[in-house]
Amino acid sequence: MSDRYGAIVVGGGVNGGAIAYNLAKRGAKVLLLEKGRLASQSSGAAAGMLAAQAELDGEGTIFQLARKSRAMFTKLADEIKDTSGINIELKNKGMLKVALNEQEQQEYKRVISIQQQHGEQADWLTGEEVRRKEPVLSDAVTGAMHIEQDGQVEAPQLALGFLKSAAARGVVIKEFVEVHNIQISDGKVMGVVTNEGHFMSEKVVVAGGAWSNKLLSETGLQLATYPVKGECFSVVTQCPMLSSTIFSHGCYLVPKQGGRIIVGATVKPRTFNQTVTIEGISLLMEKAKKLMPSIVEAEWEQAWAGTRPQTADGLPYLGEHPEYKGLFFATGHYRNGILLAPITGEVIADLVEGKTPSVNLAPFRLDRLVTELA
Repeated sequence: MSDRYGAIVVGGGVNGGAIAYNLAKRGAKVLLLEKGRLASQSSGAAAGMLAAQAELDGEGTIFQLARKSRAMFTKLADEIKDTSGINIELKNKGMLKVALNEQEQQEYKRVISIQQQHGEQADWLTGEEVRRKEPVLSDAVTGAMHIEQDGQVEAPQLALGFLKSAAARGVVIKEFVEVHNIQISDGKVMGVVTNEGHFMSEKVVVAGGAWSNKLLSETGLQLATYPVKGECFSVVTQCPMLSSTIFSHGCYLVPKQGGRIIVGATVKPRTFNQTVTIEGISLLMEKAKKLMPSIVEAEWEQAWAGTRPQTADGLPYLGEHPEYKGLFFATGHYRNGILLAPITGEVIADLVEGKTPSVNLAPFRLDRLVTELA
Protein backbone atom coordinates (compact mmCIF):
# COMPACT_ATOMS: atom_id res chain seq x y z
CA MET A 1 0.00 0.00 0.00
CA SER A 2 1.37 3.42 -0.91
CA ASP A 3 -0.81 6.52 -0.54
CA ARG A 4 0.32 10.15 -0.59
CA TYR A 5 -0.97 12.80 1.81
CA GLY A 6 -0.31 16.46 2.48
CA ALA A 7 0.47 15.56 6.11
CA ILE A 8 0.53 12.46 8.31
CA VAL A 9 -0.20 12.79 12.02
CA VAL A 10 1.03 9.97 14.25
CA GLY A 11 -1.03 9.72 17.43
CA GLY A 12 -4.77 9.58 18.01
CA GLY A 13 -4.96 11.48 21.28
CA VAL A 14 -6.13 15.00 22.00
CA ASN A 15 -3.09 16.74 20.52
CA GLY A 16 -2.93 14.53 17.45
CA GLY A 17 -6.61 15.21 16.93
CA ALA A 18 -6.16 18.96 17.41
CA ILE A 19 -3.32 19.07 14.88
CA ALA A 20 -5.21 17.02 12.29
CA TYR A 21 -8.31 19.17 12.75
CA ASN A 22 -6.39 22.43 12.30
CA LEU A 23 -4.63 21.13 9.20
CA ALA A 24 -7.91 19.93 7.71
CA LYS A 25 -9.54 23.30 8.34
CA ARG A 26 -6.79 24.80 6.19
CA GLY A 27 -7.51 22.43 3.32
CA ALA A 28 -4.77 19.85 3.81
CA LYS A 29 -5.22 16.18 2.89
CA VAL A 30 -4.42 14.53 6.21
CA LEU A 31 -3.91 10.96 7.43
CA LEU A 32 -4.00 10.24 11.18
CA LEU A 33 -2.57 6.95 12.46
CA GLU A 34 -3.17 5.50 15.94
CA LYS A 35 -1.48 2.29 17.12
CA GLY A 36 -4.42 1.40 19.40
CA ARG A 37 -7.85 2.87 19.91
CA LEU A 38 -8.43 6.58 19.57
CA ALA A 39 -8.11 8.59 22.82
CA SER A 40 -7.26 5.41 24.73
CA GLN A 41 -4.17 6.63 26.58
CA SER A 42 -3.62 9.82 28.62
CA SER A 43 -6.29 11.77 26.72
CA GLY A 44 -8.94 9.32 27.88
CA ALA A 45 -7.57 9.10 31.42
CA ALA A 46 -7.30 12.84 32.15
CA ALA A 47 -9.64 14.68 34.50
CA GLY A 48 -9.93 17.57 32.05
CA MET A 49 -8.74 20.47 34.19
CA LEU A 50 -7.85 23.71 32.42
CA ALA A 51 -5.51 24.74 35.20
CA ALA A 52 -3.46 27.44 33.52
CA GLN A 53 -3.11 29.40 36.76
CA ALA A 54 -3.41 26.59 39.29
CA GLU A 55 -0.64 24.53 37.68
CA LEU A 56 1.63 27.40 36.60
CA ASP A 57 2.83 30.36 38.63
CA GLY A 58 3.11 32.95 35.83
CA GLU A 59 6.88 33.28 35.76
CA GLY A 60 7.66 30.56 33.21
CA THR A 61 7.47 30.65 29.42
CA ILE A 62 4.78 27.99 29.37
CA PHE A 63 2.35 30.24 31.27
CA GLN A 64 1.82 32.50 28.25
CA LEU A 65 1.18 29.45 26.07
CA ALA A 66 -1.25 28.01 28.61
CA ARG A 67 -3.38 31.10 29.11
CA LYS A 68 -3.57 31.70 25.36
CA SER A 69 -4.78 28.14 24.90
CA ARG A 70 -7.28 28.43 27.75
CA ALA A 71 -8.83 31.47 26.08
CA MET A 72 -9.54 29.42 22.95
CA PHE A 73 -11.92 26.94 24.62
CA THR A 74 -15.16 28.92 24.55
CA LYS A 75 -15.10 29.34 20.78
CA LEU A 76 -13.71 25.84 20.32
CA ALA A 77 -16.54 24.23 22.31
CA ASP A 78 -19.11 25.72 19.92
CA GLU A 79 -17.03 24.83 16.88
CA ILE A 80 -16.66 21.18 17.88
CA LYS A 81 -20.35 20.90 18.77
CA ASP A 82 -21.37 22.35 15.40
CA THR A 83 -18.95 20.15 13.44
CA SER A 84 -19.16 16.84 15.29
CA GLY A 85 -22.20 17.06 17.56
CA ILE A 86 -19.97 16.34 20.57
CA ASN A 87 -20.36 18.45 23.71
CA ILE A 88 -16.97 18.82 25.40
CA GLU A 89 -18.83 19.96 28.55
CA LEU A 90 -16.82 23.11 29.11
CA LYS A 91 -17.43 24.45 32.62
CA ASN A 92 -16.12 27.82 33.73
CA LYS A 93 -17.04 27.67 37.41
CA GLY A 94 -13.55 28.42 38.63
CA MET A 95 -10.93 26.62 40.65
CA LEU A 96 -9.77 26.74 44.26
CA LYS A 97 -6.10 25.98 44.85
CA VAL A 98 -6.35 25.19 48.54
CA ALA A 99 -3.68 25.64 51.19
CA LEU A 100 -3.31 23.20 54.06
CA ASN A 101 -0.50 24.96 55.95
CA GLU A 102 1.23 28.30 56.42
CA GLN A 103 3.94 27.55 53.87
CA GLU A 104 1.38 26.92 51.13
CA GLN A 105 -0.51 30.08 52.12
CA GLN A 106 2.58 32.21 51.64
CA GLU A 107 3.48 30.53 48.35
CA TYR A 108 0.00 30.92 46.86
CA LYS A 109 -0.18 34.57 47.91
CA ARG A 110 3.14 35.13 46.13
CA VAL A 111 1.75 33.47 42.99
CA ILE A 112 -1.40 35.61 43.16
CA SER A 113 0.75 38.75 43.16
CA ILE A 114 2.72 37.55 40.12
CA GLN A 115 -0.37 36.59 38.16
CA GLN A 116 -2.11 39.86 38.94
CA GLN A 117 0.93 41.67 37.54
CA HIS A 118 0.36 39.71 34.32
CA GLY A 119 -3.24 40.92 34.21
CA GLU A 120 -4.82 37.68 35.41
CA GLN A 121 -7.59 37.42 37.99
CA ALA A 122 -6.54 35.65 41.19
CA ASP A 123 -7.74 36.35 44.73
CA TRP A 124 -6.98 35.03 48.19
CA LEU A 125 -9.79 33.52 50.26
CA THR A 126 -9.52 32.76 53.97
CA GLY A 127 -10.50 29.35 55.27
CA GLU A 128 -13.88 30.69 56.36
CA GLU A 129 -14.48 32.27 52.96
CA VAL A 130 -13.55 29.00 51.25
CA ARG A 131 -16.10 27.06 53.31
CA ARG A 132 -18.80 29.62 52.62
CA LYS A 133 -18.18 28.98 48.93
CA GLU A 134 -17.74 25.19 49.26
CA PRO A 135 -19.30 24.05 52.57
CA VAL A 136 -18.18 20.41 52.21
CA LEU A 137 -14.49 21.31 52.53
CA SER A 138 -12.86 20.59 55.87
CA ASP A 139 -11.23 22.81 58.47
CA ALA A 140 -7.88 21.48 57.23
CA VAL A 141 -8.20 24.00 54.40
CA THR A 142 -6.68 27.19 55.78
CA GLY A 143 -7.23 29.32 52.68
CA ALA A 144 -7.24 29.18 48.91
CA MET A 145 -6.20 30.85 45.73
CA HIS A 146 -9.47 31.60 43.92
CA ILE A 147 -9.13 31.43 40.13
CA GLU A 148 -12.26 32.30 38.18
CA GLN A 149 -10.86 31.61 34.71
CA ASP A 150 -9.52 28.10 35.26
CA GLY A 151 -12.20 25.61 34.26
CA GLN A 152 -12.59 22.06 33.00
CA VAL A 153 -13.84 19.89 30.17
CA GLU A 154 -14.59 16.22 29.67
CA ALA A 155 -11.18 15.11 28.40
CA PRO A 156 -12.32 12.07 26.39
CA GLN A 157 -15.04 14.18 24.78
CA LEU A 158 -12.53 16.87 23.81
CA ALA A 159 -10.21 14.31 22.21
CA LEU A 160 -13.04 12.58 20.36
CA GLY A 161 -14.52 15.96 19.44
CA PHE A 162 -11.28 16.98 17.72
CA LEU A 163 -11.00 13.61 15.99
CA LYS A 164 -14.60 13.43 14.81
CA SER A 165 -14.44 17.05 13.64
CA ALA A 166 -11.23 16.23 11.78
CA ALA A 167 -12.93 13.26 10.10
CA ALA A 168 -15.88 15.48 9.17
CA ARG A 169 -13.41 17.74 7.36
CA GLY A 170 -11.90 14.88 5.39
CA VAL A 171 -9.12 13.51 7.59
CA VAL A 172 -8.53 9.79 7.04
CA ILE A 173 -8.24 8.12 10.45
CA LYS A 174 -6.84 4.62 10.93
CA GLU A 175 -6.84 2.81 14.27
CA PHE A 176 -4.54 -0.11 15.14
CA VAL A 177 -1.92 1.07 12.67
CA GLU A 178 1.52 1.28 14.27
CA VAL A 179 4.31 3.33 12.73
CA HIS A 180 7.48 1.25 12.68
CA ASN A 181 9.77 3.92 11.29
CA ILE A 182 9.89 7.24 9.46
CA GLN A 183 11.24 7.28 5.93
CA ILE A 184 13.89 9.93 5.36
CA SER A 185 15.91 10.64 2.22
CA ASP A 186 18.53 13.38 1.74
CA GLY A 187 17.50 15.04 4.99
CA LYS A 188 13.81 15.18 4.07
CA VAL A 189 10.82 13.21 5.28
CA MET A 190 9.25 10.94 2.68
CA GLY A 191 6.60 9.10 4.71
CA VAL A 192 6.12 6.32 7.26
CA VAL A 193 6.32 2.54 7.32
CA THR A 194 3.55 0.80 9.28
CA ASN A 195 2.12 -2.64 9.92
CA GLU A 196 -0.31 -1.86 7.08
CA GLY A 197 2.29 -0.70 4.58
CA HIS A 198 3.83 2.59 3.44
CA PHE A 199 2.09 5.96 3.57
CA MET A 200 3.78 8.81 1.77
CA SER A 201 4.01 12.46 2.81
CA GLU A 202 6.66 15.15 3.00
CA LYS A 203 5.18 16.34 6.30
CA VAL A 204 4.95 14.01 9.31
CA VAL A 205 3.86 15.12 12.79
CA VAL A 206 4.58 12.84 15.74
CA ALA A 207 2.11 13.46 18.56
CA GLY A 208 2.24 10.10 20.29
CA GLY A 209 2.48 11.28 23.89
CA ALA A 210 4.79 9.20 26.07
CA TRP A 211 5.49 6.91 23.10
CA SER A 212 6.83 9.67 20.81
CA ASN A 213 10.46 9.32 21.86
CA LYS A 214 10.74 5.84 20.36
CA LEU A 215 10.20 7.22 16.87
CA LEU A 216 12.40 10.24 17.44
CA SER A 217 15.30 8.15 18.76
CA GLU A 218 15.40 6.36 15.39
CA THR A 219 16.30 9.71 13.78
CA GLY A 220 19.34 10.10 16.03
CA LEU A 221 17.85 12.69 18.40
CA GLN A 222 16.97 11.70 21.95
CA LEU A 223 14.41 13.88 23.69
CA ALA A 224 14.71 14.32 27.44
CA THR A 225 11.33 12.73 28.12
CA TYR A 226 10.02 9.94 30.31
CA PRO A 227 6.62 8.39 31.10
CA VAL A 228 4.78 9.20 34.33
CA LYS A 229 1.98 6.95 35.54
CA GLY A 230 -1.04 8.61 37.15
CA GLU A 231 -3.85 6.78 38.95
CA CYS A 232 -7.33 8.25 39.48
CA PHE A 233 -10.71 7.15 40.74
CA SER A 234 -14.24 8.47 40.58
CA VAL A 235 -17.24 8.44 42.91
CA VAL A 236 -20.86 9.47 42.59
CA THR A 237 -22.85 11.50 45.13
CA GLN A 238 -26.63 11.64 45.31
CA CYS A 239 -26.56 15.38 44.68
CA PRO A 240 -23.78 17.70 43.49
CA MET A 241 -21.56 18.63 46.44
CA LEU A 242 -18.95 20.85 44.78
CA SER A 243 -19.25 23.68 42.27
CA SER A 244 -15.55 24.57 41.96
CA THR A 245 -12.70 22.28 41.04
CA ILE A 246 -10.52 21.74 44.12
CA PHE A 247 -6.78 21.68 43.49
CA SER A 248 -4.29 20.83 46.22
CA HIS A 249 -0.77 19.47 46.46
CA GLY A 250 -1.01 15.80 45.51
CA CYS A 251 -4.78 15.63 45.06
CA TYR A 252 -7.55 17.25 43.07
CA LEU A 253 -11.34 16.92 43.12
CA VAL A 254 -13.07 17.60 39.81
CA PRO A 255 -16.89 17.74 39.92
CA LYS A 256 -18.62 16.39 36.82
CA GLN A 257 -22.22 16.06 35.70
CA GLY A 258 -24.58 13.78 37.60
CA GLY A 259 -22.81 14.14 40.94
CA ARG A 260 -19.58 12.48 39.72
CA ILE A 261 -16.30 13.54 41.28
CA ILE A 262 -12.94 12.56 39.77
CA VAL A 263 -10.14 12.26 42.32
CA GLY A 264 -6.54 12.25 41.12
CA ALA A 265 -3.74 11.74 40.63
CA THR A 266 -0.74 9.74 41.74
CA VAL A 267 2.69 10.36 40.24
CA LYS A 268 4.97 7.42 39.45
CA PRO A 269 7.79 8.30 37.03
CA ARG A 270 9.48 6.05 34.49
CA THR A 271 6.93 3.35 33.94
CA PHE A 272 4.49 2.41 31.21
CA ASN A 273 2.71 0.07 33.63
CA GLN A 274 -0.94 1.12 33.82
CA THR A 275 -2.17 -1.17 36.56
CA VAL A 276 -4.22 0.41 39.34
CA THR A 277 -2.69 -0.29 42.76
CA ILE A 278 -4.13 -0.43 46.25
CA GLU A 279 -1.26 1.79 47.39
CA GLY A 280 -2.03 4.51 44.87
CA ILE A 281 -5.79 4.57 45.36
CA SER A 282 -5.46 4.39 49.17
CA LEU A 283 -3.15 7.40 49.12
CA LEU A 284 -5.63 9.37 47.03
CA MET A 285 -8.51 8.36 49.29
CA GLU A 286 -6.74 9.66 52.39
CA LYS A 287 -5.94 12.97 50.73
CA ALA A 288 -9.48 13.32 49.41
CA LYS A 289 -10.98 12.61 52.84
CA LYS A 290 -8.76 15.26 54.39
CA LEU A 291 -10.11 17.83 51.94
CA MET A 292 -13.72 16.64 51.87
CA PRO A 293 -14.65 14.31 54.75
CA SER A 294 -18.14 13.56 53.39
CA ILE A 295 -16.64 11.90 50.32
CA VAL A 296 -16.59 8.66 52.36
CA GLU A 297 -20.37 8.51 51.88
CA ALA A 298 -20.13 8.65 48.10
CA GLU A 299 -20.73 5.63 45.89
CA TRP A 300 -17.65 4.08 44.32
CA GLU A 301 -17.61 4.22 40.53
CA GLN A 302 -14.28 3.17 39.03
CA ALA A 303 -10.48 3.55 39.04
CA TRP A 304 -8.00 3.83 36.19
CA ALA A 305 -4.46 4.86 35.27
CA GLY A 306 -2.86 6.77 32.43
CA THR A 307 0.66 7.49 31.19
CA ARG A 308 1.70 11.12 30.82
CA PRO A 309 4.75 12.36 28.86
CA GLN A 310 7.06 14.45 31.04
CA THR A 311 10.22 16.31 30.05
CA ALA A 312 13.36 17.04 32.03
CA ASP A 313 12.74 20.80 32.11
CA GLY A 314 8.94 20.63 32.34
CA LEU A 315 8.34 22.20 28.91
CA PRO A 316 6.75 20.39 25.97
CA TYR A 317 8.58 19.79 22.72
CA LEU A 318 6.90 21.69 19.88
CA GLY A 319 8.67 22.11 16.58
CA GLU A 320 10.49 20.74 13.57
CA HIS A 321 13.36 18.28 13.78
CA PRO A 322 16.64 20.23 13.62
CA GLU A 323 18.09 17.95 10.93
CA TYR A 324 15.19 16.49 8.98
CA LYS A 325 12.92 18.82 7.03
CA GLY A 326 9.24 18.04 7.32
CA LEU A 327 9.42 16.05 10.57
CA PHE A 328 7.55 17.74 13.42
CA PHE A 329 6.98 16.79 17.05
CA ALA A 330 4.37 17.75 19.63
CA THR A 331 4.93 15.88 22.87
CA GLY A 332 5.90 16.27 26.53
CA HIS A 333 2.76 18.12 27.66
CA TYR A 334 2.69 16.14 30.95
CA ARG A 335 -0.42 17.16 32.96
CA ASN A 336 -1.34 19.98 30.59
CA GLY A 337 -2.10 18.05 27.42
CA ILE A 338 -5.81 18.86 27.54
CA LEU A 339 -5.22 22.52 28.37
CA LEU A 340 -2.59 23.00 25.66
CA ALA A 341 -4.35 21.06 22.90
CA PRO A 342 -6.00 24.07 21.18
CA ILE A 343 -2.79 26.09 20.92
CA THR A 344 -0.74 23.00 20.04
CA GLY A 345 -3.04 22.23 17.13
CA GLU A 346 -2.79 25.80 15.86
CA VAL A 347 0.98 26.31 16.11
CA ILE A 348 1.93 22.92 14.69
CA ALA A 349 -0.43 23.51 11.76
CA ASP A 350 1.34 26.84 11.24
CA LEU A 351 4.74 25.13 11.17
CA VAL A 352 3.57 22.44 8.77
CA GLU A 353 2.28 25.18 6.44
CA GLY A 354 5.56 27.06 6.71
CA LYS A 355 4.01 29.97 8.57
CA THR A 356 5.38 31.79 11.62
CA PRO A 357 3.27 30.79 14.65
CA SER A 358 1.47 33.37 16.76
CA VAL A 359 3.62 32.47 19.79
CA ASN A 360 7.37 32.19 20.27
CA LEU A 361 8.24 28.49 20.13
CA ALA A 362 11.97 28.91 20.78
CA PRO A 363 11.70 27.70 24.42
CA PHE A 364 10.01 24.50 23.18
CA ARG A 365 12.37 23.59 20.32
CA LEU A 366 13.58 19.99 20.08
CA ASP A 367 17.29 20.73 20.22
CA ARG A 368 17.24 22.89 23.35
CA LEU A 369 19.72 22.07 26.08
CA VAL A 370 18.11 20.46 29.12
CA THR A 371 19.31 18.94 32.36
CA GLU A 372 19.54 15.22 32.89
CA LEU A 373 16.28 13.34 33.22
CA ALA A 374 14.73 13.77 36.68
